[in-house]
Amino acid sequence: QPPSSAAILGTTSLGQSVAVQWTQAVPNSLQIGLIAATIGTAIGAVIGLVSGYFGGKVDATLRVLIDVFLSVPSLLFLILIASLLRGVTVFQMALIIGIFAWAWPARAVRSQALSLKERPFVQVANLSGMGDFEIIGRELLPHMMAWLGANFLNAFIAAILAESGLSILGLGPQQEMTLGMMIYWALSYSAIFLNLWWWWLTPVVTLMALFLSLYLIHLGLDEVGNPRLRTQV
Repeated sequence: QPPSSAAILGTTSLGQSVAVQWTQAVPNSLQIGLIAATIGTAIGAVIGLVSGYFGGKVDATLRVLIDVFLSVPSLLFLILIASLLRGVTVFQMALIIGIFAWAWPARAVRSQALSLKERPFVQVANLSGMGDFEIIGRELLPHMMAWLGANFLNAFIAAILAESGLSILGLGPQQEMTLGMMIYWALSYSAIFLNLWWWWLTPVVTLMALFLSLYLIHLGLDEVGNPRLRTQV
């Protein structure tokens, strides 16, 4: 049935309420984005800071690891892992995506750490007797929080997009509802050919609105963390 007073977003061909599915899908998709972005940003920050600060063999080893993950087509491995783990849950899907989300932030954090460790305040911290990890946590990390916040939002968007892509391929959490699974079920039941536009358009518009809102938040954080941009604005 099309949208009406009885079903505000219409129903599927099985008589299920699209609005009820939507209220379940949005929190699950946000949960995937939150978990995956947190894992990717945290791991990337730790590896990047340790690699850039210590340098030498530590940096060489971690740099090779970062380059390997950057050179590997992550989407291919996501499809492979998701296909092997049939019946994944929302949490498992978030973990799978988060495992491959750390390499880019690690490289960016490493380059900034290489520059920051040569600053006078780090040398003063060394002379004052602070330990290496204390310097990383108390001196280097605060200078990167604005950038890490912006990267977190980028990873958030990428994780939701990755989940949607995997779900459309039939590799998502089929026992739970996400925005990607809403599109998957709509395609599976030929909603486009049957002109059930309210079924597939609801998750598509929601994804577009979600990406736009997160992108605007990213621009705001980038403006806060980039004084030159704030001056131009």
